[in-house]
Amino acid sequence: MNSSETANRWRIAAAGVLMQVALGAVYAWSVFRIPLTTAYGWSIPQVTLTFELAILTLGVASFVGGLWMKRVGPRRAAVTAGLCYGLGTILAGQARGNIVLLDLAYGLLGGVGLGLGYIVPLATLIPWFPDRRGMITGLAVAGFGAGALVTAPVAQRLVVSVGLPRTFAILGTVYLVVVVGAGLLMKKAPDGYRPSGWQPSSSQAQARSARDLTLKGALRSWQWYALWVILFLNTTAGISIISQASPMAQEMTHATAVAAAGMVGLISIANGSGRLLWAWLSDFTGRRQVFVTMFLVQALAFLLLARVQSLGALGLLAFVVLLCYGGGFGTMPAFAADLFGPGNVGSIYGLMLTAWGMAGVFGPTLIAQTRQATGHYTEALHVIAGLMLVSAVIPLLVRPVDRATRAADPYPPHALGRNA
Repeated sequence: MNSSETANRWRIAAAGVLMQVALGAVYAWSVFRIPLTTAYGWSIPQVTLTFELAILTLGVASFVGGLWMKRVGPRRAAVTAGLCYGLGTILAGQARGNIVLLDLAYGLLGGVGLGLGYIVPLATLIPWFPDRRGMITGLAVAGFGAGALVTAPVAQRLVVSVGLPRTFAILGTVYLVVVVGAGLLMKKAPDGYRPSGWQPSSSQAQARSARDLTLKGALRSWQWYALWVILFLNTTAGISIISQASPMAQEMTHATAVAAAGMVGLISIANGSGRLLWAWLSDFTGRRQVFVTMFLVQALAFLLLARVQSLGALGLLAFVVLLCYGGGFGTMPAFAADLFGPGNVGSIYGLMLTAWGMAGVFGPTLIAQTRQATGHYTEALHVIAGLMLVSAVIPLLVRPVDRATRAADPYPPHALGRNA
């Protein structure tokens, strides 16, 4: 691999991370929950629904974006994403008591931008990095998980100093500029690209598909549905915490709004770093083993969360959960590329992200409705703990799609980027 190739692919990777930081600001939504309910008299489930709509729309738009990007290229998809997400956030500030406008602007238009933008770095970078598939998928989405680190404390201070409408306007403008600017640097890898001199190890060859499956071919395998369920369950756990992190800290530990916002920013470090850490680890231990470990760790963390009374303990356990939550998003694209090939991962994994959208409704609804009905979070946390324990069995069942084909030809050239 010459120096220009190295610089080119790492430049694209850096732009992808920057784009994801702006998109990942959606994870700071819990900072707006109390200001919105106080200013406009909306209920907790109503404000939570806006976040759920954004994540649900993200899942659908990621699939559409994966298909559309194959035709128009990553740059046009990224520019469209930036316009939708930025304008959706700006328009959200004009809701001024109109919950339907808030849902349409931030939940739907903003969600379309999130989905289109999210899939671009993943689908672009996986073919550029066949030698570091787990690491690059983790890096590609690490920025998304870390987006709230900057946004949460900034948004908290903006709301106090300039009010909700201007806060959304300022943030939306920043999102638009950053996503569009970074998206203009996206570039498709050449068909069949591999770094000069690189050959896959025997363990990599055993874990990877010998050919690129089309979306239709992937959907004919039970493995695609198994990965969908794994992603749904892992996301359900983490997003339930994300959606309620700030009010949970204030109610369970009597923390101030500023301290709670700081905790949201802190745990976003886990969301971002977990995407890189677990994905990098999966290159050595295997994707299945990583998911089993994450489910078991979360089962214990949720049991302990139901009993905490201090902000430090709650922050620590939420940090652990968000490490695993981020790890799911960092590891799953590589898992999908292993099983189905990298050539059509944009559409195959894009459709799989509907699991994120469904979990984005299920997890926050579970915890918000239980909190509304019981006045505390304990029961919902116990349910999620049990769900994580049962979920640990599923990754153990997943096996590669085409053992026979791979045994005959473990890593043919077309497995690196050409369609089947």
